[in-house]
Amino acid sequence: MVFNVGGRQNVRILLVGERSVGKTSIILSLVSEEFTEDVPAKAEEITIPPEVTPEKVATCIVDYSAVEQTIEVLTMEIQRAHVVCIVYAVDDEESFEKVSSYWLPLLRNVCSREARRPVVLVGNKTDLIDVSTNDPMFRIMEEFPEVESCVACSAKTLNNISEMFVYAQKAVLHPTSPLYTFDQQQLTEACQKALVRIFKLCDADNDGLLNDVELNSFQRHCFGAPLQPRVLDDVKVVLRKNISDGVVDNAITLRGFLFLHCLFIQRGRIETTWTVLRMFGYMDNLEISKEFLRPHIVVPAGCTTELSHKGQQFLLTVFERFDSDRDGALSPAEVRSLFTTCPVPMWGPDIHRTVPTNSKGWITLQGFMSQWVLVTLLNLPRALEYLAYLGYPISETENQLSAIQVTRDKKLDLAKKQSSRSVYQCHVIGPPGSGKSMFCRSFIGDNVESIQLSELEGSPQCTVNAVQVYGQEKFLILRDIEVHDVLEPLKPSEVQCDVACLLYDVSNPKSFEYSARIYLKYFADSKIPILIVATKSDLEETRQDYLLQPAAFCSHHKLPSPQPFTASGKIKREIFVKLSTMSAFPNLRRLVHVLLLRPSPRQWFTHCFRHLKQLGLLSGNSAVWWKAGLGIVAATAVGLLVAKALHSDK
Repeated sequence: MVFNVGGRQNVRILLVGERSVGKTSIILSLVSEEFTEDVPAKAEEITIPPEVTPEKVATCIVDYSAVEQTIEVLTMEIQRAHVVCIVYAVDDEESFEKVSSYWLPLLRNVCSREARRPVVLVGNKTDLIDVSTNDPMFRIMEEFPEVESCVACSAKTLNNISEMFVYAQKAVLHPTSPLYTFDQQQLTEACQKALVRIFKLCDADNDGLLNDVELNSFQRHCFGAPLQPRVLDDVKVVLRKNISDGVVDNAITLRGFLFLHCLFIQRGRIETTWTVLRMFGYMDNLEISKEFLRPHIVVPAGCTTELSHKGQQFLLTVFERFDSDRDGALSPAEVRSLFTTCPVPMWGPDIHRTVPTNSKGWITLQGFMSQWVLVTLLNLPRALEYLAYLGYPISETENQLSAIQVTRDKKLDLAKKQSSRSVYQCHVIGPPGSGKSMFCRSFIGDNVESIQLSELEGSPQCTVNAVQVYGQEKFLILRDIEVHDVLEPLKPSEVQCDVACLLYDVSNPKSFEYSARIYLKYFADSKIPILIVATKSDLEETRQDYLLQPAAFCSHHKLPSPQPFTASGKIKREIFVKLSTMSAFPNLRRLVHVLLLRPSPRQWFTHCFRHLKQLGLLSGNSAVWWKAGLGIVAATAVGLLVAKALHSDK
């Protein structure tokens, strides 16, 4: 990523003007470093290699001759040029008048307003007369904002010849007009907006000031080295002399920060401001580039995207930075402050319908991380954009891709019977009225009885929260799949998930048939783990109008027994742990791994039973526990004897 020139690899300079003003002589004097009287009608196109230019950018210099070229050729050259130098002779008043009466209007006619080329006014032949004032040039600059700078030179004495081409390069690489208005002598509105955003990103403690630590962090990021203490003191002295509120408590204010950049431009150091802007991704039009916001990333089929440890740490720091009252949640005012460096907030006022919030509906730290997990998985470009907007460290060697982790192919997870992912998708499917929306909402809050029915209507619910699976934090995303009729086909995106949760209403005799048919049609032959949930379990259970009752159906298809669930009273979160565990260990084959590890007998029993219990494969009845344990011991003993016998035969 090239920050110093906004990605530009070359500069094309076109020289135009009236006859005999010295365009060709200027080019030849630059190349040969001496003046010659024998000048052709037009110089050949010249390319200067990047290593000999101040900006380290290849520079192409093009001459124009009205004798040899037509107006059509001139038009084409103007469109190809990055910057146009209009040359006039200081001893020829008519050539100067033609600058504003002919050449500048011509450039405007050739190029649209959005594509206007920057212009440098060049007054040649200063060896003939003394140029005492630049007032006429400044009047032209006020009338034509595309005029970036003006320079007086002499091709004969070589005075300011090389400087003229430096100005032309700067007009392309560090244009003035996007940043500064000469008539008002101040920064443009767009420039101020960009610098204000940069100031806020660098104000790590949110106190509205840049202290010495923050200034040096900013300096290292933009220029690769901190400021010396003496230089810092000199900067503050300049601010105190020029504005009353530029320094407060020995720290630089926002007004002082803006004044410094205005001063840089006025003193001909505009490249300093452009370096800062480009390090934060700004292009010549002061929009943040797409490459900066969305670096290229390849996510192979079967893989997903999650936050890396570095990404999680950055977001944790962001949350703590804006949680000014340290109450563990972001108030509406704190959320507004958080997103002042972004075009729009990342979420709206209905965030409480998706992630955990406090009793006031304010997003908590767990909800904040859950929202980022959701966006990173389902809308990676948006996640990358907002990481950039919030100031994720981006340099020539690193960008926000270090905050993202691409998981391995799900086929490998299935082959190994264990997932390496931290984020799982659970599709919640059931007939209308089975309580899918309430089930999803209960995942992010305990007090679901107070939820208005209007909040559950409309678009399907999608909720996300953190779950502990064997002491490790995982994130589970519940997606309410809206299907009105069992005959209505599911899309592949509605079927593919890490675990499917099929719901039925225990009080509705017609409810289970829907879930059973969905299972047989889409999941019976798949490797996706299935959990059937009996909702509204606080109501009287009714016999289902289906060939098999739910428990018998699960037994027949080797599924876990139906799990009871009710939104009344305190929510039992074990069911969400079971869903997460089934996602982490597809096909429920964890016991195979336990046998291969060969722990101590006590550890082995504890681990096996805990795993079976978490998956809901064992009830709380102690007799059942001991029967299952004795069965496992007997099977293991037989297996060991067989293995020993086979080994003896060999």
